[in-house]
Amino acid sequence: MPREAEPYRIKMVEPLRKISREERGKALQEAGYNPFLLKAEDVYIDLLTDSGTGAMSDRQWSAMMVGDEAYAGGRSFYKVKAAIKDIFNYNEIIPTHQGRGAEQVLFPHLIKRKGQYVLGNMHFDTTMAWIELNKAVPVNLVIEEAFDTGKAHPFKGNFDLERLENFIVEKGADNIAFIIITVTCNSAGGQPVSMENVRGVKRIADKYGLKINFDSARFAENAYFIKQREKGYADKSIKEIVQEMYAMGDYLTMSAKKDAIVNMGGMIAFKDDPGLYAEACASCVPMEGFVTYGGLSGRDLECLAVGLYEGIEVDYLESRIGQVEYLGEELRKAGIAIQWPVGGHAVFVDAGKFLPHIPAEQFPAQALCNELYLEAGVRPVEIGSLLLGRDPETGVQKKAGVEFMRLTIPRRVYTDRHMDVVVDALIKIKERREQIKGLEFVYEPKVLRHFLCRLKPVE
Repeated sequence: MPREAEPYRIKMVEPLRKISREERGKALQEAGYNPFLLKAEDVYIDLLTDSGTGAMSDRQWSAMMVGDEAYAGGRSFYKVKAAIKDIFNYNEIIPTHQGRGAEQVLFPHLIKRKGQYVLGNMHFDTTMAWIELNKAVPVNLVIEEAFDTGKAHPFKGNFDLERLENFIVEKGADNIAFIIITVTCNSAGGQPVSMENVRGVKRIADKYGLKINFDSARFAENAYFIKQREKGYADKSIKEIVQEMYAMGDYLTMSAKKDAIVNMGGMIAFKDDPGLYAEACASCVPMEGFVTYGGLSGRDLECLAVGLYEGIEVDYLESRIGQVEYLGEELRKAGIAIQWPVGGHAVFVDAGKFLPHIPAEQFPAQALCNELYLEAGVRPVEIGSLLLGRDPETGVQKKAGVEFMRLTIPRRVYTDRHMDVVVDALIKIKERREQIKGLEFVYEPKVLRHFLCRLKPVE
């Protein structure tokens, strides 16, 4: 379908700087072949993440001017609380500095003992890390279609409900800490979860007395996909869809740096659990800050209160996801395998198919990320075996279901011309892909290694 123009005007610009290929090669070598360690000023088009990298609106910038910097009980906190009640119908919130702060505070109260399982459609990196740091075991139960990048399926983020129930029966409900539904499912390619599937998870959770937490970084994008793809939702508003979905949960953790379009912020929200809310409040104070600011300034909270509403505007979502679809379509025309259909926040290139000569243990997606930076100054990110890491008990390298290179598009930042640069660069790389080498470690941290590790090309 033809796309409408962006539903905004550009009032400020930031100049981009493109250094030479020789300079990019030197920068990448100094960064240990890890794009996370590049200087942002050495990057031309930054597709590393959509977390905190979006462009805030005039309404958000003006809201900053009335931010209440009270240490406790500031009015800015109550604006966010009112927005969460209005959009999600959850009663209590605890602000945090970002999503992993929310997980840090909440998860120790949900995981009761070592060895419990946390069941998810597909856990992302920091979520998996906080589960493992609390001595629990993350288990991915996403449908098999998520691993077939060429197969069309409208909701590749769905749980395999049969496997979910069988796992609970096999291990015993007492050994399950909680269920976490990630919307959209980032590790599967930014793929949405259907309302029907959430209902199925809810039925199973109720049957076995288990609680549900929503990982809500991209809740609005997930609701948009339900509106577009699921029967019976075309005429419903994004807010109506969100409320129907979240009525089936008990808590939410959110990195607000995505769908709330802020540069910093996150939260925990509780539908109705005063006891757990009190326990989490007590943990928040030493970890994040007092419970009405949680590590955020009043200015941050004001931007968040506005951004929560901007993020559920249909015109905005249509434009935002339309740009992701544009990039995906252009790559498919060029014969480049991607997770199809595209997700909400990024295009995920199947690097295993792009670089079939590089084995998983030599991190083909990371090698492709580096090559795209060398070719065009574009910084993507690896979502594959490097991110997945090692089994915490055995130290054995885990193998990702798909070796993804994620081209993550910040909100309201780049134009389609920038996407064309990415496409042209990958076409050039495809012509010489046999020359690309895999990577091996020079330095490997034990936890969340992909952020700080250093690598070198395999000889």
